[in-house]
Amino acid sequence: MRRKLQPTPLRTQNSGQRLRKQPKMRRLQTAHVISPAQLQVPRTARQRRLRNRQPVRISTQAVKQAIFSSRWISLSLLLLSIWALYLVGMDVNFYLTTVPVHGTSVIPATEIVNASSLGGSHVFAVNPADAAERIGAVPGVLSATVTVHWPNEVLIEVTEDSPIAIWREGGVDYWVTANGRVYPARSFDAGLLTIISERPRLVRSAETAVDQPTSPFIPPDALAGALQLRQLRPNIEQLYFSPAEGLSYQDGRGWRAYFGVGTDMAQKLVVYETIIQHLLARSLTPIYVSVSNQEKPYYRAQ
Repeated sequence: MRRKLQPTPLRTQNSGQRLRKQPKMRRLQTAHVISPAQLQVPRTARQRRLRNRQPVRISTQAVKQAIFSSRWISLSLLLLSIWALYLVGMDVNFYLTTVPVHGTSVIPATEIVNASSLGGSHVFAVNPADAAERIGAVPGVLSATVTVHWPNEVLIEVTEDSPIAIWREGGVDYWVTANGRVYPARSFDAGLLTIISERPRLVRSAETAVDQPTSPFIPPDALAGALQLRQLRPNIEQLYFSPAEGLSYQDGRGWRAYFGVGTDMAQKLVVYETIIQHLLARSLTPIYVSVSNQEKPYYRAQ
């Protein structure tokens, strides 16, 4: 049998004596900067690497799929549409720079164009129906038609309600049409018969609170009588109207002649000329002669 030996403690020479406390050891770390060596790939290795590099190949099928995909087609169409809209919106050839007007004789063409709001508009922004409606609201226009052609052509055709006389009331001239419509007159009169109203103006006051109407009322029988007088006496350029005496005009021989209203002016003219001849034969100069009632005419002479 083997005998297990027990370790025996070491004995030191200073056994039994207390050891002095040794100072702590300080560990110093030192390092030296070493520049790395300049490494270069040998030329032969570089050439071998280039020889071994395989070229990147893209299949034709992949290119076709990328180009003709639905997304690319949609994007292309969108860009093309935006470019086309830009060209159309910025090109001056698509703007209405000339607006011809047909059918006007007394209404200025500039007034028709201004009412239509077509001058300088883009052809895509034009609504012919709205433009025709605005033109139809112009006084003196019966109807209007607006036609637009590509790329920048437009035509306005107007049917006028031509005036037949001028009615002057309160210092303001109005055009009167054959159907009795009244609207403010333009500067163009074309030798129309002028009828001056002598009825008193309606003035607004605190007691009455009555306003003068914007468009005067013209009695139809007065308008018909005035037109008949003008037809029988073309030299008459100006007539007067009063509610009491009707129509009258200043005779060139120096007096006022009153004819009333209605369409029996031919008979009244015969009675009037008979009275004038009778007075002149008696060497009398009338101040006024009234045949408003041809059955009971009267006059006043000097």
